[in-house]
Amino acid sequence: MRSVSVSVLNFNGEKNTLECVESLKKIDTSKLKLNIIVIDNGSVKKLDLKDGQWGNTSLKVIRNEKNLGFSGGQNIGIEYALKKGSDFIVILNNDTYVEKNFLEKLLRVADKDEKIGILVPKIYFAPGYEFHKGKYKKEEQGRVFWYAGGEMDWNNVIGHHRGVDEVDRGQYETTQETELTTGCCMLIKKEVFEKIGLFDDKYYLYYEDADLSMRAKKKGFKIVYVPSSIIWHKNAGSAGGSGSKLQDYYITRNRLFFGMRYAPVRAKLALLKESVKIFLNGRYWQRRGIIDFYLGKLGRGSYKI
Repeated sequence: MRSVSVSVLNFNGEKNTLECVESLKKIDTSKLKLNIIVIDNGSVKKLDLKDGQWGNTSLKVIRNEKNLGFSGGQNIGIEYALKKGSDFIVILNNDTYVEKNFLEKLLRVADKDEKIGILVPKIYFAPGYEFHKGKYKKEEQGRVFWYAGGEMDWNNVIGHHRGVDEVDRGQYETTQETELTTGCCMLIKKEVFEKIGLFDDKYYLYYEDADLSMRAKKKGFKIVYVPSSIIWHKNAGSAGGSGSKLQDYYITRNRLFFGMRYAPVRAKLALLKESVKIFLNGRYWQRRGIIDFYLGKLGRGSYKI
């Protein structure tokens, strides 16, 4: 019986985390051993959740004294899962809930090709959490795409989710390779971590999933989108919403860091030129992100969470 661990990161998001864990408890574990790992990442209020065991499912709560960011916090969960002998590890946002057979459908595809290293489900916006809430009919809510595969615009070094904001009408039903995974949810074979290491702590938050994607692909692993597997995402439930000061800082800084690692030379030059414009005209935390990139102040950086 193979072992699968699901690593869920909590930071002052108890309600979302408890709802996420409840959805994970409904997964069919007749053919696998499921370890749910919840990392309480320096929350102000202690997470009201305890270790437990029922059938082939176990729950482990790990409490970090400090907020280690997404990358550092998830690395704690990954290390624990590997020590437990997990064959697969799911990285999952706490502001999600899952279909009870989403894991089975990912594993079924993973078994078809040993070169597949990372698998990502179809991800819908949770009802009422869409970018444009008034745009959709009631019956369409819960079927609006947040992610149906990912790709990088290398000219601008900006990642895009295929299908975002579209209602699912069967247009993205092909299981296929994709360029970018997402930290919202991905199933990763243990061999990927053994060959490329864990998330890079220098990112702290944002672009660490794109970095992992690039490193995995360079080692010959495939990233595959699996539309039969479904979860729902309460968009930006843990990050203060789109366009927040937190996002201004980490996305601005980390986009530069990622781009200098992986982008073509022409795009790197464009990024450097753009960074000057942002420094002169951007919002405060965008400018602070630019400064910290050039100072090499990575990891948590200047932003106080």
